[in-house]
Amino acid sequence: MARRPSNSLALAVLVLLYERPMHPYEMASTLRERAKHESIKLNYGSLYTVVDALVRDGLIEAVETVREGRRPERTVYDITESGKVLMVDWLSDLIRLPAKEFTQFEAGLSLIAALHPDDALRLLKARLVALEVEIRSAEGLLGMSEDFNLPRLFWIESEYRGVLKKAERDWVRALIEDIESNRLDGIEMWRQFHASKGEK
Repeated sequence: MARRPSNSLALAVLVLLYERPMHPYEMASTLRERAKHESIKLNYGSLYTVVDALVRDGLIEAVETVREGRRPERTVYDITESGKVLMVDWLSDLIRLPAKEFTQFEAGLSLIAALHPDDALRLLKARLVALEVEIRSAEGLLGMSEDFNLPRLFWIESEYRGVLKKAERDWVRALIEDIESNRLDGIEMWRQFHASKGEK
């Protein structure tokens, strides 16, 4: 079997081409129309790089070149049999196996003691506001999906993202309360460390 790419955009391309042959511009447009760019990082430059790599690895192949009106020629690609096998295997692993994901917020939390507790508190409160905005925005999009009778299958990733955001909001709110009330274990050591640095 071909080597599995590390870029989730490659998986999205394989899934699109499993649906039907497309040229890269149509792939990008379809991902945007379906709001998949909310879950998968998408830009045109990386899309063409991904397509080239998938061709090189024998996972997709060019099947025709088309020209529409005065537009430049566009190469249409289709998934190969080995591409189908790899796609199913890769997607199955993503759904089945929990993976350690190194989020930026987790990295920040692991080093938060370098900030003064008052500064950390201010920043956490700002994050709480940003999370509330994101949650309300996501709820609006989900409402639109329901209004258009879009089957849940096509927006479950948005639902999942919303659940994660709500859990994060609740956790951040509890952390803020623990810092403000001095209930956070280690808060005095944290304050003393910054006091020893001459910070108030």
